[in-house]
Amino acid sequence: MAPQRFHEQFGHIQRQMPGVPLAMGPGDAGEFLYEKGVVLARDGEEARLVEDTVRTHFTDTQGLVPEHVRRTGPDTNRTGVTRIRVGDPAGGDDVVHHALGALREAEGRQGRPLVTRNHVVHIAVNACPGDEPVPVARGEAPNPAPAQGSYDPDSAVGVLVIDTGLVHDHASYPLLAHTTGDLQTGETDAEGVLRQYVGHGTFIAGIVAAVAPNTGITVRGTLNDAGAVLESEFGAALFDAVDQGGWPDIISLSAGTSTGGTEGLLGLDAFMSELRAQKTLLVAAAGNDGSDNPFWPAAYATLPGYEDSVLSVGALRGDGESAACFSNHGPWVAVHAPGERLTSALTGFGAPVPYVYQHSTYDACRYGFDYACTCQYPRHTGVLTEARESTAAKPDQVMFDGLAQWSGTSFATPVVAGLVAAHMTAHGERDPRAARAQLLRSGAESADVRGARVPALRPPTWRPVPVAITAQPA
Repeated sequence: MAPQRFHEQFGHIQRQMPGVPLAMGPGDAGEFLYEKGVVLARDGEEARLVEDTVRTHFTDTQGLVPEHVRRTGPDTNRTGVTRIRVGDPAGGDDVVHHALGALREAEGRQGRPLVTRNHVVHIAVNACPGDEPVPVARGEAPNPAPAQGSYDPDSAVGVLVIDTGLVHDHASYPLLAHTTGDLQTGETDAEGVLRQYVGHGTFIAGIVAAVAPNTGITVRGTLNDAGAVLESEFGAALFDAVDQGGWPDIISLSAGTSTGGTEGLLGLDAFMSELRAQKTLLVAAAGNDGSDNPFWPAAYATLPGYEDSVLSVGALRGDGESAACFSNHGPWVAVHAPGERLTSALTGFGAPVPYVYQHSTYDACRYGFDYACTCQYPRHTGVLTEARESTAAKPDQVMFDGLAQWSGTSFATPVVAGLVAAHMTAHGERDPRAARAQLLRSGAESADVRGARVPALRPPTWRPVPVAITAQPA
């Protein structure tokens, strides 16, 4: 069975994407989400081959309807991908299984995959973010604390954050006074309660600004809908984001998905190819599944031709000595940085905003670690868990008033994006990819990740958080 939290997030995303039938895969393992009854194929001849192959297979197979095979996207578009419906999702998800099976022979002749599932790219599935935000007292310092330096619009390093949008009063936080971009839509529900994942993009922008004061930060609300978007739409959304202000020096992306494979996201092929031709550096989160399965687009960092243009980031635990329990890991993760219990802006500093927790904490670390990880402390009861387990439990409500503490590779990522930007400012380096190489060569230390010593970056203004060792139940 997939982890309970994955099921909760699956339901949450499904409610925020009405009309899109979703499934989890493979099987019930909960490795990724995808749209039922649909595959993606490259535009042109490959799309036609996919369509014809599947229709022929359906004609020869009882119980499958060939009329369901149709294109639902244009023949040509900027992403180079066509969305093809290969069956009625109401008839069961095995229709995609049959469609993929019908293409194996054709793929063998072509020598490469022709189709992929239409994955859900997300910040919100399983343990992503690593936990839920925790209020901190007004007056408490951010962590990382603001580095020395000031904002100069003429020399500032351009950083584009692709995430949820900015909260409406973000400029009341001094570090974000000059941050621009999209505002979050629908910050609160009808009762005035802060919605889940609102503030995620604001929190990330605050970390970048703290680590690298001389940055021109733009936040795009590409993931405003429950932190999730279909792969078929994500490539175009990324193009739209860079079109609005031009290709920046650095893109900070705290979202992605596993696919069960090692070949990336077909829906991002065109964008990633264009990225490689630019000077922009993509800094991408490794994901929070506690797994070594590649998480895309971060895992592009180890694909041929992308080593310089993509930097994948895992999370260190509070003391900075080893990996956080939730962090994905493996040779495809280029560097680790603090990502547990960081402090940044979640809301503006106006009236306090109530928030109801969505998830309960656990009696033991769900990844088997022996320290007080973020899924154990602080303890709270969540509304989704409460609805599933017990009507007697009352979900915990807290008030956010500016700063919050939060954990996840989502937040280790802007730490590294900020460090690259700060290196560019300090050394007069205008090439972010050269700055990445210089930083890793001269500034990287190491940390223990699953028994291996791996590169680690820790900001000078970051304060370690003591880690308590706990006894796990037998």
